[in-house]
Amino acid sequence: IAVVGLSNNPARPSYGVTRYMQAQGYTIVPINPELTELFGEKAYPDLLSVPFPIDLVDVFRRSELVGPHVDEAIQKGVKTVWMQLGVRNEQAAQRARDAGIEVVMDRCILVEHRRLLGG
Repeated sequence: IAVVGLSNNPARPSYGVTRYMQAQGYTIVPINPELTELFGEKAYPDLLSVPFPIDLVDVFRRSELVGPHVDEAIQKGVKTVWMQLGVRNEQAAQRARDAGIEVVMDRCILVEHRRLLGG
């Protein structure tokens, strides 16, 4: 799971959600140009800098800032783009769908994981 906008601030939602997903066994790829490492994982400035395939991109950015990250996800060939609770960008979502990428918007991956898998 590549996490765009992951913060090293424990008070930020991206921090807690990402820690939870990592504790559930998922490999985390921090995407933040201001970080070099977080949670024991190398951080990358953007999705295109990641030197291996990414299955899912979890976006913790304001809705109006999502577009470029979705465009990178399309170029990277990811399978799913997940926009966290409160994040919606219909134009970016349509571009992703047109590229064959599954899109989830305005949902928390932690909440959905617990609901579906009882984590």
